[in-house]
Amino acid sequence: MLRYRFSLLILIFLNIFCLELSAQNHTVSVEKVKNLIQEACDYLDETNYEKSLKKSGIALQYAFDLKNDTLISRNYNIIGINFHDLGEINKAVFFYKKALFYAERSNIVSLRMMITSNLGNLYFFEKKMYNTGITYYKESLKFGRQQKYSKEVAITNLNIVWSYFKIENYKAGLPYLQYINKHKDDLKGKSNDIALNFLNGMYYASINDTVNADKYFLKAVSVKSKDDKPDLAYAHLEYSKFLDKIGRHKEAYDNLVIYNQITSEQYSEEKLKKASIAGLNLELDEYKRQIEKIESEKTSQSQSLKKSRIIVILFILISFILLFLIVTLIKNIGLKKKHNLQLLKAKEIAEEASLLKTQFISTISHELRTPLYGVVGITNMLLEEHKELSQSQHLSALKFSARYLLSLVNDILQINKIEENKVVLESLTFNISDEITVIKNSLSFLSQKNNNKINVAIDVDIPEYLIGDKLRLAQILMNLVSNALKFTKDGEVEIIVRLDRVEGKFYYLDFLIKDNGVGIAAVDQNKIFEKFVQVGRKEEDYQGTGLGLSIVKRLLGLFGSTITLESDLGAGTSFSFIIPFEHDPLKTKKIIENIEVDLTSSDIYKILIVEDNQINQLVTKKIIEKNNFICKVVDDGFAALKILETEQFDLILMDINMPLMNGFETTKRIRQIGIKTPVVALTAFDKDEITDEAISAGMNDIIVKPFEPVKLFKILNYLINEAKNAG
Repeated sequence: MLRYRFSLLILIFLNIFCLELSAQNHTVSVEKVKNLIQEACDYLDETNYEKSLKKSGIALQYAFDLKNDTLISRNYNIIGINFHDLGEINKAVFFYKKALFYAERSNIVSLRMMITSNLGNLYFFEKKMYNTGITYYKESLKFGRQQKYSKEVAITNLNIVWSYFKIENYKAGLPYLQYINKHKDDLKGKSNDIALNFLNGMYYASINDTVNADKYFLKAVSVKSKDDKPDLAYAHLEYSKFLDKIGRHKEAYDNLVIYNQITSEQYSEEKLKKASIAGLNLELDEYKRQIEKIESEKTSQSQSLKKSRIIVILFILISFILLFLIVTLIKNIGLKKKHNLQLLKAKEIAEEASLLKTQFISTISHELRTPLYGVVGITNMLLEEHKELSQSQHLSALKFSARYLLSLVNDILQINKIEENKVVLESLTFNISDEITVIKNSLSFLSQKNNNKINVAIDVDIPEYLIGDKLRLAQILMNLVSNALKFTKDGEVEIIVRLDRVEGKFYYLDFLIKDNGVGIAAVDQNKIFEKFVQVGRKEEDYQGTGLGLSIVKRLLGLFGSTITLESDLGAGTSFSFIIPFEHDPLKTKKIIENIEVDLTSSDIYKILIVEDNQINQLVTKKIIEKNNFICKVVDDGFAALKILETEQFDLILMDINMPLMNGFETTKRIRQIGIKTPVVALTAFDKDEITDEAISAGMNDIIVKPFEPVKLFKILNYLINEAKNAG
């Protein structure tokens, strides 16, 4: 009886879906799928399972192609019904659940109601899983109430009543029975009328209301119809049980006989049906494999499509990123071009400023060295002409101060060279005690001004002669000691030199310059070594340039050393540093011998001095004549060319910066007229600035003023002898 009621539900829902789908505006392919589904439904009604499955399989493939979840769900449901009718319960469950999955995706409530009702029938009546079956029925009933499908709701209520009464849970089934009794017009069918009557009879029998029970059972068994045999058989069976219970055994037996007759007829029909099914089993397995293959292919296609979509999305993202990068690159190129133009302009301005700076340095260098050359030269002349002044501390201090001032001017004007590590230390022999004594004496005026005392302590283990750049060392000490004297009043300044260690030929001397003056605040200690910085200065203090400590730090860097500062405000300041000096007796002896060479010569050389500055003329001429050379002086280049027309000279000392015609042009003209006499540039310009131009003009060497006489005569002797050997 349930199998036929189940088929009736299927037909109802199929009609509903045919109407729903036909109402939509689909493409031709969708219409074709709907037609195939309808054909499958028709073959199912005719119990032609083979053709029904074939049509459903084709329709399923088309539905997957269309990606239509509703059509996919309907096809799976029809396939499930086919297997359900054929007794392939597990296969039916598999396809019903597939149908339910796609129905949930399509969100078609009526479709979900139909499939859950089918699952309820299968679990309750076939698998005997009563609670699971009832759960599916109730789920189906919920969907039906949402859509107000009155007939479908009535039939589902009828199935729930039958399910509860089957397990003798009459109390749970009563509300559903009451609903059907109120809405029995919605059932519309003899089979349903039979079921409703015998279910009422079962209920009244359960509460021992024999009158009503007998009335409803009689209504149920009074219907005679070939199409309602399953329900009629169940009605006779339940009526027989009721009659036997109340003692009407003969009537009970008669109804049981009728039940057996009907079931015998059904059994014969079932045997024929099973015989037909047996022949289809192999084909059914093949249909299932084909359906699984279709689903597998669609799953594979879906995965491929997802991958393709991912690839497309990634391609689009990469394209956007590339586009963004290209736009950014173009923008950056534009900005870089703009910045490059700005940098180029800034570079041109910087180069112009650098050129102006170089020209300024060159001019200042020349203008300062020229008078200093005179000071040094005249000091030497005084010492030579007045031997009684050789022990004069004042004259020695003057000579040292002039040399120190020259070195200081050079370093200040060429501080950019120090920063670029272009200054090269010289190797000169000196006595550390003598150098510090000269420094002390030269600063005596400053110590007296502030009523200070200078104390000197030198380690006795320090060798007598050391090799190093004594001028740079003197500049460092002069800066530090003068600084200490400036900021100390009525106090003491100590110069302490001790031997720190010896490594091979190098003696590391530890210098300490200490005072008990005003001291330096902790906040200022990190910045006092910067250029042009002055701290703790008062109106009456010595002003200075603010370059002293900066030069000290940079000069110590040339020695590979660093300076250490310790100071407390009001307690004084100490500066310390370590410098290595070489001690090599043989090398020292050689240097001293080179210095103390006999400047006299048995040969009498004739020297032409081309110089516009009268003081420099005097100094240079005095140095030359002291060595018994014949010397003539002219004021400019034209005078030099004129005198060379009538006289011959062994060497020409040529100033560079002269009026009328400079030294380069004069030398060029000398070479043009064929004169090969050696020409030495005697100039206050920096040697590096004029070397290329001097060589180009035809000069043989360069001496920068002021100079050591020994260096001048070395060059003179070498060039004159070389010219004689060549000529």
